[in-house]
Amino acid sequence: MDKDQLALQAAQAVDVDELVRLTQALVRIASYYPGPGEQPAVDFLEPYLRERGFQTTVQAVAPGRPNLIADLGQGAGGLILEGHSDVVTHGNLEQWTVPPYEARMMDGRIYGRGACDMKGGLAAAICAAVAVQKVLGQPHKTLRLCIPCDEEGLMIGIKAFIQAGYAEGFAGAIICEPEENQVCLWQKGAMRVWVRFQGKMAHGAMPYAGANPIPSASRFVVELGRLQAVLQTESRHEHLGLPWITPTVFQAGAGEGQFNVIPDQVRVGLDLRTNPGQDHRALEARLRQVLEASLEAGVSATLEVFEDRPATETPRDTALVQAVEHGLRLLQMPVRYGGVPGATDGTFLWAWAGLPIVTIGPGGQTIPHQADEYIEVEELVAAARLYAVVAVQMLLDGPQAA
Repeated sequence: MDKDQLALQAAQAVDVDELVRLTQALVRIASYYPGPGEQPAVDFLEPYLRERGFQTTVQAVAPGRPNLIADLGQGAGGLILEGHSDVVTHGNLEQWTVPPYEARMMDGRIYGRGACDMKGGLAAAICAAVAVQKVLGQPHKTLRLCIPCDEEGLMIGIKAFIQAGYAEGFAGAIICEPEENQVCLWQKGAMRVWVRFQGKMAHGAMPYAGANPIPSASRFVVELGRLQAVLQTESRHEHLGLPWITPTVFQAGAGEGQFNVIPDQVRVGLDLRTNPGQDHRALEARLRQVLEASLEAGVSATLEVFEDRPATETPRDTALVQAVEHGLRLLQMPVRYGGVPGATDGTFLWAWAGLPIVTIGPGGQTIPHQADEYIEVEELVAAARLYAVVAVQMLLDGPQAA
């Protein structure tokens, strides 16, 4: 039996009923942080995978926040299937028409927090790996399920995974995020920035006795809009669109009810999104130039880039990309290319571990983090079958020529 036949056999071995049950079971685990955290999800999945023939490792990252690693087979040159176990909070319950952790099945969809981002994609990866085990047994290359914590935060899970050496010796990684089963070879970079303005407190009736940092901070934010317009003339990506500089935090005030007090501090938070080819160090220098020009007399400021995630781009001629494209054709699914508008755990697998990555998974791009989040079961099944096909291709030395 050739690789294509084995790959299709693995696709057919995906247990659709179990895929739905597993997705629902994961959605019912409220693994948001701060809150319950990821430990309950790992406590559920570790024995589940061990009982199905996987060698499991629980990596402690922070209290109550473990990574789960599950391996099928042993040997270099294999594949990582990656899906995080955390979700964002449910927010205001009054905005939900279905309970966020009920995992209700309705009209071909599973509803609930994390159904799309990304308990569905994680369940698809797990069921695909189980299907591969049914067809290949214990392969001579490792198929690794990487299930990290904290993707929705500072990605401490994937960073710890890489630093411990768990990404070494693999030919690539599929990031199972909700991208409508598009082949995403590009994803935006991100910079998270704190800008702190320091002035001098004074009575609101006598502003000349102090130094109000609010006008300087406001001028800085306005000037950022002009810098963004310039950046957007310099960079536009076919699949990622435009770069953005988004102020997301503006904190000022001397305290509750202190309308007659000029505060001495203002804090501004920025979320920058960049395209491949944009130099983050050069962009930081431009931010500092805008900041310096915004300061009034008596006001100083500091700028801190506390998280730096490069934009990623995976060449189409890599074995992983070819395996994904070939797998889609085998399954008679459309080969559609796209870009990831945000960063993922794949950012660090690409930048720190040097792995080729393809981000592809079930679920609409705009569905995550909303009330009444859902995943289409049809997309879920298609993704699981694709992961199984690609895994077989990669574990058996890559795809055959199309």
